[in-house]
Formats: sequence, C-alpha cells, structure tokens
Amino acid sequence: MNRKRLSAGATLGAIGVVYGDIGTSPLYALEQSLNATGAGPPQPAALLGVLSLIFWSLLAIVTLKYVMLIMRADNAGEGGILSLFALVQRRLEETPRWGRAIIALAVMGAALFYCDALITPAISVLGAVEGLELLSPGLTHAVVPATLVIIVLLFAIQSRGTAHVGRLFGPVMVLWFAVLAWTGAESIMRHPQVLAALNPEYGLQLLRTHQGVSLAILGGVFLTVTGGEALYADMGSFGKGPVRLAWFAVVWPALLLSYFGQGALVLGDPAAVHKPLFALVPAPALPWMVVLATLAAIIASQATITGAFSVTRQAVQLDLLPRLRMLQTSAHEHGHIFVPVVNTFVFIAVCIFVVGFGSSDALGAAYGAAVSGTMGVTTVLGIVLATSRWNWSGWKVALCFGPLLVIDLLYSVANLAKFAQGAWVPLLFATLLYGVFMTWRFGRRLLRAALRAMAVPLKELPQLLASAIRVPGTAVFLVSEPHYVPTAFLRNLDHNHVAHERIVFLHMEFVRTPRQDPGDRVRIDTLPEGVILITARFGFMETPDVSEALKQSRVRGLKLFGQDCSFFLGWHLVRPRPRGGYDGLRRRLFAWMQRRSTQAVDFYRMPDRRVIVLATQVEL
Repeated sequence: MNRKRLSAGATLGAIGVVYGDIGTSPLYALEQSLNATGAGPPQPAALLGVLSLIFWSLLAIVTLKYVMLIMRADNAGEGGILSLFALVQRRLEETPRWGRAIIALAVMGAALFYCDALITPAISVLGAVEGLELLSPGLTHAVVPATLVIIVLLFAIQSRGTAHVGRLFGPVMVLWFAVLAWTGAESIMRHPQVLAALNPEYGLQLLRTHQGVSLAILGGVFLTVTGGEALYADMGSFGKGPVRLAWFAVVWPALLLSYFGQGALVLGDPAAVHKPLFALVPAPALPWMVVLATLAAIIASQATITGAFSVTRQAVQLDLLPRLRMLQTSAHEHGHIFVPVVNTFVFIAVCIFVVGFGSSDALGAAYGAAVSGTMGVTTVLGIVLATSRWNWSGWKVALCFGPLLVIDLLYSVANLAKFAQGAWVPLLFATLLYGVFMTWRFGRRLLRAALRAMAVPLKELPQLLASAIRVPGTAVFLVSEPHYVPTAFLRNLDHNHVAHERIVFLHMEFVRTPRQDPGDRVRIDTLPEGVILITARFGFMETPDVSEALKQSRVRGLKLFGQDCSFFLGWHLVRPRPRGGYDGLRRRLFAWMQRRSTQAVDFYRMPDRRVIVLATQVEL
C-alpha cells in the first residue's frame, strides 16, 4: 500500500465519502426501532433491548464482517459486489452446476445494491429536513417540498462534477461525527445506566418477550448498519488502512455514543422518542443542527449517486449493461464520471420515493430490504472466494462465515416481513434491473455465437487481400473477437473492393481486474499480409480510450497517430426472429437495448471525424 493511501488525507476522505450513508442512520434508526416495540412510550427494558441489538449488530455486521473479513476480498485493491463478482466469476464458470445459480445471485445482489442509490438520497434528506418539525410544528408541511428542492439542486450539479464540493465532504462529516459523539456523551453522563445495554442478554430478552413484533424490531435495528456495504464498495478509493482507521477511531465510537445518548435521553424522558437525535441539541442550536444534518444527508446522497455512476461503468465493462454515454468530469481524477441516463433515472426514482412515502419512517421499510439482500449475497460470494481462492478448509469457512450467513438470513427475513409496508418497492426495482442485466448477458451470448458462425478466421486473410487494390493510408478496424477478421473489414472489401496499405486490427479487451497496468496496456502481434493486431486491455473501472491505446502502441515502437488513420467500425443491427413466449420477449428486449446503446465512437473515445461505420444485420 502506497503512502498516499496511508495518509491523514485519505482517512479524512474516507470519513467524508465512505461513511456518509451509515453516518446519517442516527437521524431515524433508533426511533423506528423503538416504535417497532409497540404502541406508546418505550419501556426501559425494551429500550435497553433495542440498544443491545444495535451494539451487537454494529459489532458483528460492520466491524467483524466488513471491516475485518470481507475487506480482505479485494480485487487488485478494489471492493464492492461487482468487484467480488469479477474476482470469482472465472471460477464459477468452471463449475456450471452451481456457477449459474451463484452468478445469478451475484447479479441480483448488484441490482439490490443499485437500489441503495435510489433510496439513500430520499431517506437521508427527508430524515434531516424533518428536523424542521421541531423548530415549528407549522413547518411539517414544508418537509417534502424542501426535500424535493434539495434533491433537484443535488442532481442538477452532477454534470458539473463534484471534485470541488468533494473536498468539503471530509471536514463536514468530521464535524457531524463530533457533534454526534459530543451530544451523545453528554446524555450518557446524565443517565449512565443506559450502558447496561452492552449486555447481549437485554437484546435476546427483548426478542423473547416481543415475539409477535420481533421481526419488525430487527427490521428497525438493521437500519443502523445500512451503509456498511459502502465500506467495501469504496475501499479502492482510499485503501483498507484509512477506511479501517476511520471506522475504529471516529465513526464507530461516534455512532455508539449517539445511539446510547439518544437512548439515555429517552430513558429519562420517554416522550423524547420522536426525533431523539435533534432533541439532544439545546433549543438555540437546533437550527444549526438541522443545517448540519442536511449537509451530512447531502453528502451521503452524493456518495451513493457517485457510486451508482461507478457501478454502471463496472456493469457495462462486465457485460451486464449496454454501452452508455459517460462523461469525464475531472481531468485529474479518472473515477469522476457522469452518466446522464443514470442521473435522470435515479433522480426520477428518488423524487417518486420522496412523494410516495413522504417520511423517513415510511421509507425505512423499503430501505432495509435492498441493503440486507446485498449483504447476504456478499457473504455467499465471500464463501465462494474463501473456498476457491483462499483455499480455506470447510471448518474454517463454517466458523467464520456460518454465523454471518445466519445473521444475514435473519435480517433478510425481518426486512421481507415489511413487504406490504414498502419492502416490495426495492424488490420490484431490483427484479426489473436483474431482468435487464440478465437479458443483456443472454443476448450478448447469442450475438457472439451468431457472429462467430458468420466469422472468417484470420488464416483466410491472404485470400481476402489477394484481389484487393491497395490504397495509401492506415486503416484501423475495431475487432471484438481477435481470432476472426472484423466484420467492418469484410464489409469494406465487399463494398469498396480496396484495402489500405497499412491495416491495423484493434481489440479492446476488458479484464477482470479494476485497472490495468499502463505498462502492460497493449500487446502487438503481426498477422499474415503484414496486418497488425493490437490488443488494448482495460480494467472494469476504467474508461476505454482508443487514443490511450494508440499512445501506448507508440511507446512500444509502433508509429500510429489518430490524425493519420481512418477508423472503421462494424455496427451489428440485431433483428429478432419471430418467436413467442419468454424467450422471444428476451430477444426483442435485447434487440431494443442493442439498437439504443451508445455508439462505439463515443464509448471508446474515438476521433469521430475519422470514423466510418459499416452495418451488418444479424438475426437472433
């Protein structure tokens, strides 16, 4: 690990980006957990039971599972469910009996993780703005409009990039966690008996005595660990060390002090169960607390929106989505991208959630269902990784992952129990996204098979070029299958009956690692008739760039300049054959997506004025 990743700046950045989601959970999590215990003010035993469940859940799920165990499963330093999917995918494909089921599970996990980006802005901003209710009861009706205004502004600035605003994330979140810790500690000192909740017996006793609502209680408690997946997903941006240091030194202590401080307040005054976090603050400071909470919620929302852009790029590179238009918003930070269609989709979904649910309490049921599913899938993929790549023995896997899997299943059931209260919403969104992912994956397999059946092997190049008239210049043909002649090359010969003096086949390959070493970016081979094959390799978190491929080719002695080349692209126009049933529907949906995917000119950052597109119709 390099020094940059071990720096205080990286730790500050981790606090600002990685922990924005889980850091805003105190706005609503304890209140919803206590409300689940029954009508009326919470009894002391129920309060201590909820706090006990919160403490042990944070310890087991976030600290032990993610910080200590899952963060070991890095893909060349990167984390997240799609990175983990890429890490184990090759091994899964070698075991077709279980591989298909686990791959489908991983894709569903990615779809559920995507739903996190749809719900987090809604629940976080709503939870913060609801502090207006304590300033004046008359402001209750202003909560939803004010939330929508903030969300509109937040999504409006996405196309401008967030590099400058991002520098403020760390200091603002440090201030937020400091306020959580300070207000919580003061309250605990007034009612130190609340610390008895550290005894797990209180949590177990609560579940035994409230069996009828135990799942609802667990569903509320689970809201305290939502955002835990972000620790793993954003690990590559800052490194394991800073993420772990930020958790142990700042975030975990602040969260515990806040939850126990809120509990101490309610223990002394059961009527304070409504918005207890804001009730910890003196009345003169309450407006500033609302402002700070809103800023923290915006930061949490920004982190998930940026994450949605990154996950989209990973999904495209891993062949789960069609090519989408992506814009680089920073000349210095490669990871700063903007995906217009995703921004629009997430914005509309967030507004629907805000208007449709109307409060953070109502959204809590929907939120937990998406995150618990993702966490369960992460545990399953972790088991596959431990057995296949870490070579762990069966007893070691059972000892480490068995209890975590049981906890994940328990919380998944608890969140599914809230199906009618809103859990169906992220499940519906995730199912639709899963259908899109798997349809594109299915269609791409069919398309590759159809193109392979039509393809001409490279060994036939001499025959193809024998009768062609050679003209001056350099032609670069993009090729998807490096062992076959590009379809654009064949169409050019068919229509123009000429070939350039210098012919280059360029294969843009996506590897299963997040980033490719620039020193090993390109590989150059000479084919029959002097045709040159360049294989340019890019990681699934990188933006493929033809200019970068040509630059690295020049470094290796091949003099290729974009302004001197003509670029030929093959466009495959998919026509689905008439077919009924589900299979026919999938083929038609794939054809529709394929026709509307971003053109390779934009996706591969090609000099569009020097590109010739030649179409080939393919029936599926």
